[in-house]
Order: sequence, then structure tokens, then C-alpha cells
Amino acid sequence: MPVERQKAVKLRGNEFTLIGPELKVGDKAPDFSAVGRDMKMVTLKETEGAARIFSVVPSLDTPVCDAQTRRFNDEASRLPNVRVYTISMDLPFAQSRWCAAAGVQNVTMLSDHRNASFGAHYGTLIKELRLNCRALFVIDEKNTIRHAEYVKEVSEHADYERALAVVRKLAS
Repeated sequence: MPVERQKAVKLRGNEFTLIGPELKVGDKAPDFSAVGRDMKMVTLKETEGAARIFSVVPSLDTPVCDAQTRRFNDEASRLPNVRVYTISMDLPFAQSRWCAAAGVQNVTMLSDHRNASFGAHYGTLIKELRLNCRALFVIDEKNTIRHAEYVKEVSEHADYERALAVVRKLAS
């Protein structure tokens, strides 16, 4: 039975349950499987080789998710030795469409739609909506979590600067 964290996040004031553990700095990054834009499965192992940002959003077709993904796309071009991933429940086709329309090319998109593996292992899966909450994870080359933020009100922005400060230290 997966861990359920009652009233862990809100969306426009309504409380929701998150499935999965609340990861913390120092924890080992859990494995996951998500679908890449080429429809192939991607696991944690395939992301290794550099510091990583996992930017988790409910859906790219919402204003805050759009802004978050554009921000990390812009930052990715200035972050040597860092890989940036955006994870959502959007289908890979929708992610590709959105990226083309937004001109996003520096972020690797991963879809958690197939089995919600990322959400369940990283504790971002909103049980009642089958969407991921808004979250940021910075993971080092040894798969240790160096920054973890679960945004308590899903419709609000994450603290991008804190995550970026951590990843810049790792990349230098």
C-alpha cells in the first residue's frame, strides 16, 4: 500500500492527498519510469551523468506551469553540466505541441501519464486528480537529492531561485 499524505497540497484552497513519500535533502533519488517525447521509457539511470533539475508541473496548458517551464528552458541554456527535465501528466504529443508553440528546446520533457511512476515514487501524485503537484527537485551526479520543494498551493510558483542556487553550486 503506497504512502498517502492527507491534505498535503491545496489547489485553489481545496485540500488534496499526495501519494508517495515526501522526499528530503540527502535522500537517494528514487527510480522511476516516464515516457519521453520519442515514446520510449526513461528511467532515473537514463538521466545520470550530470546534476539534474526535475521540474514537476500538473499540466503545461496552465499559466503557472507554462511560466515555470519557460523559466527553466531559459535557465538551462546558461547552466553548463546540468540537465533540466519537466515532468507532467500531459501526453508526449501534447508536450511536443506545447514545446513547438512555446519555442522550448532546452528542457527534456517526460510524461508520467502511463503509470504515474514518477509521481508515486517522488510523492507528487495527487490522488484525487491523477495529476502531479508542483514540485522541484535538484539531484546530484550520485543521485542524491540536494533540493526538494513541494509547493503547498499548486496554483502558485515554486521558489525557482533556491533551486537554481543549489544546482549552480553543483555545476561549478
